[in-house]
Amino acid sequence: MANVVLEWKTSAGDSEPQSRPVLILGQQSHLQQASWNQVKGKLQPVVSKEIWQAALGALNPNPTDSCPLYLNYAAVAALPSRVSRHNSPSSAHFVSRLVRSCLPGGNNRCIVMVCERSDVFASACAIARAFPIFSRRSASSRRAEKKQVTVEFLIVGQDSNPLSAGELECLSNVADGVRLAARIVDTPCNEMNTDHFLEEIKAVGNEVGITPVIIRGEELKQRGFGGIYGVGKAAEHPPALAILSHTPDGATQTIAWVGKGIVYDTGGLSIKGKTTMPGMKRDCGGAAAILGAFKATIKQGFKDNLHAVFCLAENSVGPAATRPDDIHTLYSGKTVEINNTDAEGRLVLSDGVVYASKDLSADIILDMATLTGAQGISTGKYHAAVMTNNEQWEYACVRAGRSSGDLAHPLVYCPELHFSEFTSAMADMKNSVADRENAQSSCAGLFIGSHLGFDWPGVWVHVDIASPVHAGERATGFGVALLMALFGQASDDSMLNQVSPLGAPSNMSEDQMERDCKRRRLV
Repeated sequence: MANVVLEWKTSAGDSEPQSRPVLILGQQSHLQQASWNQVKGKLQPVVSKEIWQAALGALNPNPTDSCPLYLNYAAVAALPSRVSRHNSPSSAHFVSRLVRSCLPGGNNRCIVMVCERSDVFASACAIARAFPIFSRRSASSRRAEKKQVTVEFLIVGQDSNPLSAGELECLSNVADGVRLAARIVDTPCNEMNTDHFLEEIKAVGNEVGITPVIIRGEELKQRGFGGIYGVGKAAEHPPALAILSHTPDGATQTIAWVGKGIVYDTGGLSIKGKTTMPGMKRDCGGAAAILGAFKATIKQGFKDNLHAVFCLAENSVGPAATRPDDIHTLYSGKTVEINNTDAEGRLVLSDGVVYASKDLSADIILDMATLTGAQGISTGKYHAAVMTNNEQWEYACVRAGRSSGDLAHPLVYCPELHFSEFTSAMADMKNSVADRENAQSSCAGLFIGSHLGFDWPGVWVHVDIASPVHAGERATGFGVALLMALFGQASDDSMLNQVSPLGAPSNMSEDQMERDCKRRRLV
């Protein structure tokens, strides 16, 4: 998979399966709406119309199913016929699984995705997730030739016009963003320390014509970034705060995306055990997602000011490591008594969001992080946990999750009940809760929000992606699609406008919501 090039086309052209193996994928009802004339060029002469129709009739998705059409060269696969209201109508997670398991092998392959236009964006992101880039297997490093996978969308339903060149460009950019984020998260810390991550940021900046601002090492301490500096000061490679800023003429608001970029998390002196430390290369998933989304978003055109803020550090062990009982002053000016050095993400993000408010004058601040193991308990492996001070944005995050395939579900937002968990006799607050059975993921988010202030007048959104950032041992690139969909109304791109929830009326009546759910096959 590491050396696969994805190509997005309105029509992949005709080719018999022996020359170009093919997977045709979609919901059974959508597959049945596709005419034989639309697919025969990918299947003839070895697959006849009768075989195609028999295969469609044999499919019995529960929740998915597949059927070979000709040896190991052609297959058809069916997605779930219905999904629940907390899933994406695109069945994005099942798209990724079926592509990984059913796509025939070969150096030149084709995927025909049969779906409604509203599901194109999420389906493309799901397909991209099935093709990770990073690999250090010796066989793959010796293999110089690139494998090509051509993806064609066959649109069914009311608006069945072919995708435009602009829409295909959007899909290509978002797929690149998803795969970039996944590659960074998959890369181990000996190849992705803070130095390397800064190079990734500079490379994206160079591609979109932006020079990053970088505050690093002792300068962080001098300028008051006690959270980022305190977490990363013991590592060989110094911590950094890096900012990419897009400031177009005519912007009407300022948005900041703040990403947790802990390139490795040992837990610090509150050290993790031998079974919980492996996989902590993924603790930069929030920053990786923001970098991938920023790159794709700016390429598609963005009307408002957009700042990507990266809080980079390695939570390491050494003579200079932060100790439990140490007290740090964060960029907000508030003091924090450290009672758990393994609760480090909230420290770096608190500096990041305050910088976004104080120095960048952001109206909307979204922080994204692999923040808590408790997130997987709260909302599971597939749904990010969302907390926000704004009810409309909470609803928008859930809708953006459904339209993008990066699912999201709200956490409790109740600072008056939960923030007392951080009470300290010595400082303004501790950095870890007193009671680990009291809404841990919510409390972790509240710690970040407290440095902005619970009376801060802007919109603050916190997204915890600890579990969705990976599936098994592979990164998913989670968060890229969610960010692009959530802020799609500020894009110049029509497809991102379509998947954005913020352009739709937020005061939809119950009858309207019920009709919408039925139309979208939500139960």
